Amino acid sequence: MNLDEKVLESLVRKVVGELMAAKMPELEKDIDPKTGIMSIKAEKVVCEKFDTGHINDKVYLKDVLSLDESPRLGCGMMEMDNSAFEWTLKYDEIDYVIDGVLEIRLKDKTIRGEKGDIIFIPKDSEIVFATPSTVRFMYVTYPANWSEQ
Repeated sequence: MNLDEKVLESLVRKVVGELMAAKMPELEKDIDPKTGIMSIKAEKVVCEKFDTGHINDKVYLKDVLSLDESPRLGCGMMEMDNSAFEWTLKYDEIDYVIDGVLEIRLKDKTIRGEKGDIIFIPKDSEIVFATPSTVRFMYVTYPANWSEQ
């Protein structure tokens, strides 16, 4: 049996793609259909590259609630590795540090959050998100559509 080289390559790419997708866990959510109450397995959240405008930044995030699930509050996970980037928040945000060190740099001060700490950042704050090492934190935003603000 002779297989066309392009057909074989297409089949191999498909199989490899499916195997890679199977290794990347989806969000694990348990949603009660009557109330909308849900739990999300935070340790299973896989963050994706976030464009800070600087190609060398190692910043990753994943929103864990859709606007259909939560039209008022947004929620997600963020990870950073030895990175810092400027940001102006057009929304309120609460960050809960799960692991590592999160720095919120202001013009004249640095707010430092470590494992277990909570940081509130009000709307219209001009800051630098930073970590001198690594950090993984959960964020909650109001309104939910933070990226459209």
